[in-house]
Amino acid sequence: MRGCAILLPAAGASARMGGADKLLQPVDGMALLRHAALRALETGADVAVTLRPEDEPRNAVLEGLNLTRLVVPDAAEGMAASLRAGAIWASGRGAAALMIALPDMPEITARDMRALIDAQAQAPDQPLRACTADNIPGHPVILPRACFAAMDELRGDAGARALFQVHAPRLHPLAGARAVVDLDTPEAWAEWRAMHARREQD
Repeated sequence: MRGCAILLPAAGASARMGGADKLLQPVDGMALLRHAALRALETGADVAVTLRPEDEPRNAVLEGLNLTRLVVPDAAEGMAASLRAGAIWASGRGAAALMIALPDMPEITARDMRALIDAQAQAPDQPLRACTADNIPGHPVILPRACFAAMDELRGDAGARALFQVHAPRLHPLAGARAVVDLDTPEAWAEWRAMHARREQD
């Protein structure tokens, strides 16, 4: 059996961005989606990205990357459609677990992902969830292979929350607040860019 695979669910519609695509916003000189994919690939894990049918802009920014693209015809349903596709893919790869790494979280590093994978391997039958330094639950999350069948029953846009009601995750702290920094509105982007500029000045 292979180790932990990584899923980047990128089939959402950026509905809260006022017409812009959050995953095409520039971070470190590239689209956010490519930025997230490169960090996932840096871990050495198998990586898949879910996409809406005929999503050429997001497809284009993944050009040349050694990952699997999973087209999700029912993406309009919400996050569950991506999770179901990811579970089928990971099961077919023989993965022991699947990390769900939201691609709109630019603070998450390859080192964070690797630390989570290593921590989950210490208790491989239990889900793991990243949290802030003061234990506020966030992302990424890792679901063991035993949860793959239950992922196929997920519906709507609630993500893995329903699974956590049955399979309580261990929490793994990441430094600072980056486990909860997600950029899905213009206001969140403006605040994050301002913070990023201040860091570069310090």
